[in-house]
Amino acid sequence: MAGVVQAADSTPTSEISSSALDATAPPTTQAALARARPVTAKHAMVVTAQHLATRVGVDVLKDGGNAVDAAVAVGYALAVVHPCCGNIGGGGFMVVHLAQTADHAAKNLFLDFREKAPAKATPTLFQNDQGEVVDGRSTETYLASGVPGTVMGLENARQRYGTMSRRRLMTPAIRLARQGFELQQGDVNILHERSDEFADQPNVARIFLNDGQPYQVGDTLKQPQLADTLSLISKRGAPAFYEGPIAKAIVKASQAHGGILSMSDFADYTAPWGQPVSCGYQNYTVLSTPPPSSGGTAICEILGILDPLPLADWGYASTRASHYLIEAERRAFADRNTYLGDPAFVDNPLDELLSADHLSHLRSDIDADQATPSSEIDGSLGAREGQHTTQYSIVDARGNAVSVTYTINYLFGNGHIAGDTGFFLNNEMDDFTAKPGVPNAFGLVQGKANQVEGGKRPLSSMSPSLVLKNDDLFMVTGSPGGSTIISTTLESMLNVIDFGMNMQQAVNAPRLHNQWLPDVTRVEPGYLSDKVKAELEAMGHRFDSVQSWGADEAIRRRADGLLEGANDRRRPAGLAAGY
Repeated sequence: MAGVVQAADSTPTSEISSSALDATAPPTTQAALARARPVTAKHAMVVTAQHLATRVGVDVLKDGGNAVDAAVAVGYALAVVHPCCGNIGGGGFMVVHLAQTADHAAKNLFLDFREKAPAKATPTLFQNDQGEVVDGRSTETYLASGVPGTVMGLENARQRYGTMSRRRLMTPAIRLARQGFELQQGDVNILHERSDEFADQPNVARIFLNDGQPYQVGDTLKQPQLADTLSLISKRGAPAFYEGPIAKAIVKASQAHGGILSMSDFADYTAPWGQPVSCGYQNYTVLSTPPPSSGGTAICEILGILDPLPLADWGYASTRASHYLIEAERRAFADRNTYLGDPAFVDNPLDELLSADHLSHLRSDIDADQATPSSEIDGSLGAREGQHTTQYSIVDARGNAVSVTYTINYLFGNGHIAGDTGFFLNNEMDDFTAKPGVPNAFGLVQGKANQVEGGKRPLSSMSPSLVLKNDDLFMVTGSPGGSTIISTTLESMLNVIDFGMNMQQAVNAPRLHNQWLPDVTRVEPGYLSDKVKAELEAMGHRFDSVQSWGADEAIRRRADGLLEGANDRRRPAGLAAGY
């Protein structure tokens, strides 16, 4: 698939669903990629991993709400219709672009509602008395759960930059939970991933099994307990979650099952605002997530290494473009895993990592004709004493944009629901370093900077991102996928900026991913031609073919002003829609 895939003009349409696609995400061919067309809309666009949540967001925008209002409504709706990954039992990040108006200049913001470790957490929490990491402790138990941040984050966003009431924005989610919704193939595929485990817990089985059997296409999923929880939040706001009966139910269940969550952990939770990481690439400005996300820093480091190189001339999936992309990712992940952590605990050297001198040094260290073994790469500043997430992207008629990635980590988190709260708890504690040098569930080998500590936020790969051109919105992007989030989000940008793809082509295109360790590059079927694969292997690259990963939900503004929306072919229940 070497060469540039040229974007073609799209036939304007208000919405296209990919729900007919096979959820196994079959390989896309060069011809299929060339035919891919995004949704287009004149005024506004919403793209999410679940079609009903998309429609909730579009309705808010049509009713006069702004992008933040829609993001809040979509966030709660996904908690109902996408329970594997949409959540109120987890946390995430939001990047916001507020367009310039007659009253104020353009503004770019970052909201951190990442989970926090319980105060009683220690660096050896997931080790036994012999110092060995205990399998499953950081993923399947109540020790795996950090304090959820989603409710605080969504309410902070609504209060500061929204225009609609909490009741208006939460009513659609409550209705979907109470009345239920009809399951499509994409919904059922995800539920079936853990249906066998649901049967082991009566309170989970009552909701997510249908009289003890897995749900099927056409069945209606009702979640009355979740409806009650959401109704309480709608009436009382964040205090209902962090000070009232919801927190009490989670703490009670945690303590009854060997966990360490306390009411003070919930009372002390905050969701602070800050500034995005910003970097230039070509003639664009990329805005993404700072620590405790590693995503924005890693994306900017990779872009900084690649910026002077003629990727467009080399072409998508060509030998030379792939070689340099792999080598840039390899070096950025070595830095990510060595230096980055929660800024409340760790001094993150972002200025050094993203300095022109440092990026030039990393670029010059790449052998043009040979792969560098990961064993020969360490964190580049010298020694020093983080697939189951969801992304949604929104642009409103005023030019405001919101990119959100939030997660409970695994599909359905740690698999536990506290009492009758109706929502799954996260297992985000696995994103910490259980022990330096020991890989986590995503294979990331991390250092002491990200060790477990009470009150600390685990390092994340979530990278909700915006791209500006001349200070105006150009693109909104992001993806689930654990450590592959970084490469997926990055490559969606490269596919548009360097390889001339339209938005649908950019998210559909096969991907590659290198994360330093293990020393192998993952590729999706269809990325490597036989010729390119042979040439790269001769240079020392090793590949592992993986069927699919990630689910980029993206929007871009074309030169003619139309918005292009694209739901990833890998998430068949999703939808891009606008007006």
